[in-house]
Amino acid sequence: MKAINIADFEQDFANTKTDSEGKLFNFNPITLDIPGDPAGPLQVTECKRVDGDTSFYYQEAKPKQRIVVHFTEGYLKGDIASLTKTDHQVSVPFVVARDGTIYNLWGSANWSNHLGKGAVGGNQLLSGTSIGIELSNVGPLTLSGSNLLTGYGDTYCTTADTDFYVHLPQQYRGFSYYATFTSAQYTSLITLLRFLTNKYNIPRTFLPEPQRYNLFASDAEAQASTGIVTHVNFRPSGEKVDIGPAFDWDTLINGVTA
Repeated sequence: MKAINIADFEQDFANTKTDSEGKLFNFNPITLDIPGDPAGPLQVTECKRVDGDTSFYYQEAKPKQRIVVHFTEGYLKGDIASLTKTDHQVSVPFVVARDGTIYNLWGSANWSNHLGKGAVGGNQLLSGTSIGIELSNVGPLTLSGSNLLTGYGDTYCTTADTDFYVHLPQQYRGFSYYATFTSAQYTSLITLLRFLTNKYNIPRTFLPEPQRYNLFASDAEAQASTGIVTHVNFRPSGEKVDIGPAFDWDTLINGVTA
């Protein structure tokens, strides 16, 4: 799908409430206060399967010590579909669409296996003590002539469409080109992180460069981690690329820590 068509694609999900597998959802927009925070209230859209299926996460509250930010490497309808599969406990409570809408799939006190098999520190252990957030974004792009292709092989944009991609001076985990995130996504993510850090008393801290883009050195280091981290801190090159230096870290860090 071309980047210029994603807004209409996301609007179609908002209108039909149907994911790429045909599952239907109920939406419930809600406003959540962030006590004493000038960032203002958090606007989220509860997004629940109409058939009532909740088998894609564990209804078991666990204490939280960190937030793990991911990107989906996909498009919104497929993102929602893959995160709400029956009896497939690989999910996160929040998905941030490119238009900035925050879809809340389930209660953030619960958990699901979002870090993945082989995660440093243990998938189940650290998935349980983490809150996962997915940003809808196709991620790495491959140059073919003047076109930039997604991992699905479709054309995302051309090299002339500089608003839609970042060209890194050095490859990150095998890729030089990555799709950009929208300003609406940064704004929503900042507010969501401020809300969650307040609610669960999680430090508003980030790993320093270059550690921010690298794997934790040991299980013990991963298990002791707190604050805001990303998927690449738990999974190596060749498995995951979310999130590296193509992301606007300064905007996020300044917004969260202001």
